[in-house]
Amino acid sequence: MSDESGTPHAARPPEVDATRAFFFDVDGTLLEIAETPSGVRVEAELIATIRRLHERSGGAVAFISGRNVADIDVLFPGLRLPIAGQHGLERRDASGALHHHAPEGVDWPGLKARIHTAFADVEGLLLEDKGLSLAVHFRQQPSLEGRVAETLQRLVAGAGDAIKLQPGKCVLEVKPAGRDKGTAIAEFMAEPPFAGRRPVFVGDDVTDEYGFRVVNDLGGDSVKVGEGQSAARWRLENVQAVRAWLADIPA
Repeated sequence: MSDESGTPHAARPPEVDATRAFFFDVDGTLLEIAETPSGVRVEAELIATIRRLHERSGGAVAFISGRNVADIDVLFPGLRLPIAGQHGLERRDASGALHHHAPEGVDWPGLKARIHTAFADVEGLLLEDKGLSLAVHFRQQPSLEGRVAETLQRLVAGAGDAIKLQPGKCVLEVKPAGRDKGTAIAEFMAEPPFAGRRPVFVGDDVTDEYGFRVVNDLGGDSVKVGEGQSAARWRLENVQAVRAWLADIPA
């Protein structure tokens, strides 16, 4: 049984094979989504599981997230994995080198200031400045989605193709165009220890679809968490199902 995209409903992906390259979204995939980004909980058991997979796979494990790199390091203390943060706008490769893709041809500080001013008196919104991107969360007031979208579209109109609005689950992000989770995975796959391996990407959100398509093109395993149409080839029901799948890492 499958949805309109042909993705199996509840079809468990292949068993965890440590010879592959693993990429994980964070919120909604490894962690339950909270009302605010700072409200998530990371159990020691999950950190131990990711560490074990990292060791078994020869280091071929990376986080691919909308969060920034520093934030993920705080959530997963002691791991310091390769990370693509802010949807690929910043990336730490396996050697520890940092890569940044800042906005070009745009008064980025000025644009962020105008967005903050526009929403300063609106209750129920959370503005998260990640440095290279700015997220407007409306999870506490979902009815504000239309107002947020209309306001942001007006404010970024002058930037032309240089700035993109990236929708997510109860969030709309303002970010430089040209980078996404798919481009980040492609960059990792051109580098050791990921190069030459079959990629696996697990994600839950519309922003993860970019990564699913890249992984599919590379002949890998794309795994959608939760309901909804997706380009992913496999599906896991929820965060608990992801963790149960990872628990089968070979000893």
